[in-house]
Amino acid sequence: MEIREIKDKEAWEKFISEAEEKTFLQSFNWGEFQKMMGNKIWRFGIYSGRELFSTTFVVKIEAKRGTFLFIPHGPNIKIQNPKSKIQILDLLLEELKKITKEEKADFIRIAPILLGNEENIKIFKDLGFREAPIHMHPELTWELDITSSEEELLKNMRKTTRYLIRQGLKNLDLKIEMSEKIEDVEKFNQLYQETVNRQHFIPFSLEYLKNELSAFAPDNQISTFLGKYKNEVISGGIFIFWQGMGFYHQGASSLKYPKVPASYLLLWEAIKEAKKRGCQKFNFWGIASENQKNHPWAGLSLFKMGFGGYKKEYLKTQDLPLSKKYWLNYLIEKIRKTKRGL
Repeated sequence: MEIREIKDKEAWEKFISEAEEKTFLQSFNWGEFQKMMGNKIWRFGIYSGRELFSTTFVVKIEAKRGTFLFIPHGPNIKIQNPKSKIQILDLLLEELKKITKEEKADFIRIAPILLGNEENIKIFKDLGFREAPIHMHPELTWELDITSSEEELLKNMRKTTRYLIRQGLKNLDLKIEMSEKIEDVEKFNQLYQETVNRQHFIPFSLEYLKNELSAFAPDNQISTFLGKYKNEVISGGIFIFWQGMGFYHQGASSLKYPKVPASYLLLWEAIKEAKKRGCQKFNFWGIASENQKNHPWAGLSLFKMGFGGYKKEYLKTQDLPLSKKYWLNYLIEKIRKTKRGL
């Protein structure tokens, strides 16, 4: 086996289209987004002859606490047996360690797209990894099969969720609008900042949100949804539609009209849009564990789970320390996690 960089978008997307587990974080366009954000990236393929067996998207993250190479929701591996995974990860790490020296990085971080079972935990432990102090992308997600009819999807929802969607549909003052315009991302951001102030989480910048739209819009893979009550924006979401999956990536809401079920209707309209685009699955992104009642995401998780579906748990984010500076990063992230109540 050998490792080579992949420049061809079609070849990259074709391989990932056949992957059993995937999210848009390994899409070609997510790489373009990272470049817009000023980050250095690599797209690697592992080959045996001409046959491609694995792809890995890598981004260099530079922060005050340390520089590291990050693999979000990857690598994508064709043959899911322990021997193949170890062989591919060994080859990948060999290449990444060379890059860390050139880029003066302190560690390698992987948010695996592998299920969190004992076999996969052992593979990473044997390679010298340790569990990261924080996660950067969801490790526990909520997913829904949307191949059945709208009537069946409604039937399988929590009773309260179904009721609020129907109430929303009856409300003539409530409208859900879908857009690919930058100015509507700005409208979403105003509500998003209101949500940040209320829930005290670290927000993405307006530049981030605009670049996300710019990266995915040329392929018609992203939309902003705005819920308007009497023409006032009180709910919003940014959704990515990629390779047969819809993703609820960003959300925001107002408490001004608590009895108006705008967020429920908005998410239902996004699910219907995913169906129209031929998606088979809808991913609600991150949720909190059911036993974490005091988790900051507990209420949001209950909201997402009300639409029906099932949880999917990936292997915890893994770190491979490569310098003493890693431990400073570890301490800072551990303190931040505690302060946020995560």
